[in-house]
Amino acid sequence: MQFVKNIQFTRLIKADGRLREFNFRKMILLQETLFSIDVVDDRGNRIMFKMNRPESDWQIVPQPLPAWVQEQEKMLSDMIKEELNTQTFTVI
Repeated sequence: MQFVKNIQFTRLIKADGRLREFNFRKMILLQETLFSIDVVDDRGNRIMFKMNRPESDWQIVPQPLPAWVQEQEKMLSDMIKEELNTQTFTVI
């Protein structure tokens, strides 16, 4: 039996001069671990994108995104690493 822990978290990050709520969700797709991330723009539209880890840092999967999202790539990567380092669970 294999247990997969569901990881979801939210972080407030200042982007484009505003404090914005970024929602993260870990997912496994075809043996690859990804994070799905969403954030709301100034008009209330939800921007959704994914990040993967081809090497040591998490990177935004290439797609058209506003510059203010792309500029936060390092911060988002750090948030994911921080959250994964704090995750622990016990199997009973």
